[in-house]
Amino acid sequence: MAQCFKKLIAASITSTCIFAMSGCTIIPGGHLEGINSEEQSANLEQELSKVNIQLISPALIADKKKRNLKSQAQFSTSTSQLSDYEYRLGIGDVISIGVWDHPELTIPAAVQRTAEFDGFRVQADGTITYAYAPKVEAAGKTVSELHSEIVKRLSRVIEDPQVDIKIVAYKSQKAYVTGEVNKPGIYAITEIPLTLIDAINLAGGLTDRADWKTVAFTSDEKTEVIYLDEFYSAGDISQNRVLKSGDIVHVSRNDRRNVYVMGDVMRAGKVGINRYGLSLAEALADSGGINERSADPNGIFVLRKRNLEKDGIIADVYQLHAKNMTSMILAEQFKLEPQDIIYVTSAPISRWNKVLSLLLPSITTIDSIQDIQNQ
Repeated sequence: MAQCFKKLIAASITSTCIFAMSGCTIIPGGHLEGINSEEQSANLEQELSKVNIQLISPALIADKKKRNLKSQAQFSTSTSQLSDYEYRLGIGDVISIGVWDHPELTIPAAVQRTAEFDGFRVQADGTITYAYAPKVEAAGKTVSELHSEIVKRLSRVIEDPQVDIKIVAYKSQKAYVTGEVNKPGIYAITEIPLTLIDAINLAGGLTDRADWKTVAFTSDEKTEVIYLDEFYSAGDISQNRVLKSGDIVHVSRNDRRNVYVMGDVMRAGKVGINRYGLSLAEALADSGGINERSADPNGIFVLRKRNLEKDGIIADVYQLHAKNMTSMILAEQFKLEPQDIIYVTSAPISRWNKVLSLLLPSITTIDSIQDIQNQ
């Protein structure tokens, strides 16, 4: 049943995309069969009231750069999570204990035995038992706290005991890395803080199919989005969380990190966004460029969907006037986002409204399908 549902979703998405792309071949000036012109005009007017249209200009590029710099300046640079980190013992951890000048209290090294084998394991009740110090509470304590307790116990029979304690096996606490990494698995939490980035690196790094922009981080049964690109490109160390036992880092596929180029270009289709980003100029170049014989250089548009319920806007529409070389510099500086739709029209700009009337329903339909998938 679930498999059938997935196939239905896939078919719906495919048919929607075909509809949008087939619309590109008949517009501008096309007519929707079965809908009269008055109804088309009324629907179009209603849709356009929910669209934010802007010109791609030096002012727009400068404003976006300014917003990015302001956002980066607000990034947290606190390192308190790392500086305050202390490992706390748990059930299953193994420690070694030695007392200077008291060989009878120190297990001698052996060639055929490991430190873990000879060590003291934290038992199910959270305690360890050592000579002259039975049933010492260990679970939940740091090595320093356990050291103080054992010294206190031994001081009853030994004058000023010099005790050395080390953790020789970390068995109690684990974090999980799943999804699109080269070595998904379980990774131990140790006395050296394990951060989210460390865990991904231990897992062999991201695969070629991984979404390098965001990962899902689950801790204490709450899941949040971690923005990897803000860590790598902008130095936002607040994204690099210190992991604790039971935390899950999940890396998704990058299936949706694409833009769609439609209309009067040499090769309409899908263009992938790599980890370094994608500009409007690069997307057009990957599509073979606009058709110089029939495309309108003033009719290059980027549609970027918005959250209608939250913002009251269906999409932002950015228009590029590409009649001179200066405009192509703007196209190179205009960064695209996943799921952007680029449309190049061969019609007069005055008839671009009809292009919107076909593309906007496609955006809202895809949104609805994705909402169903996320439920």
